[in-house]
Amino acid sequence: MASAASSDEPSRTVFLGVDVGTGSARAGLFDEEGKLLGSSSSPIQIWKDGDCVEQSSTDIWLAICAAVKAACSQAKVAPKEVRSLGFAATCSLVAVDADSAPVSVSLTGDSRRNVIVWMDHRAVEQAERINSSKSPVLQYCGGAVSPEMQPPKLLWVKEKLQESWSLVCRWMDLSDWLSYRATGDDTRSLCTTVCKWTYLGHAHMQHINDKDSQDMEACGWDDDFWEEIGLGDLVEGHHAKIGRSVAFPGHPLGSGLTPTAAKARNLSLNI
Repeated sequence: MASAASSDEPSRTVFLGVDVGTGSARAGLFDEEGKLLGSSSSPIQIWKDGDCVEQSSTDIWLAICAAVKAACSQAKVAPKEVRSLGFAATCSLVAVDADSAPVSVSLTGDSRRNVIVWMDHRAVEQAERINSSKSPVLQYCGGAVSPEMQPPKLLWVKEKLQESWSLVCRWMDLSDWLSYRATGDDTRSLCTTVCKWTYLGHAHMQHINDKDSQDMEACGWDDDFWEEIGLGDLVEGHHAKIGRSVAFPGHPLGSGLTPTAAKARNLSLNI
């Protein structure tokens, strides 16, 4: 005879997906069969000044928390039922200091504006200079970097905002920052690093076998490339500012949500 389930055990398993677009953060709750149980969205502030397009990581985080709470309420999902959380986001660039506080990437100096949005085109000149280097790395991103990729944007900040450059402890893709903000684990996604950062995925894969963990010390950064384009300081500390470890998308990070992140989303710590 089966024993009765404990009252503390969740009655069902629910999965939470968070998608951060250019204008809003969306949260969706799904059951084990993929059925949508509830969803909600919350707007995100954006600043546009010519070629510069910026956002606030603090504002994005608050929008996510609002969307998650609203989706849970709509679907009548209890916090303890949510067992897994995944993020998807635009390939925007986030700057934070050693205390994880935002660092301005704006000519205005506004510290709220610490995200260079994916479609920002301030770094056209920097992209052209990087492409003129003819680095072997470029063959793995279509032969040239776009000003929407991270190396040109990083070079722009170093050249135009030296104080901000000196303050930044972590440069992160938005989805990686969200994972870090939620779990405290600074492991980067193989997807974001390859697509926007010139990380060499094939070099990473050569060091993986069936017995290896899916997250491992980053081995796909080309140090010569960063030196050649004037960003050799990003190699320091085993690439601490741009990613020491890299994982496949979907790999679990840390020990789940930190207490602070769980409280902000009104979720239990069983994720």
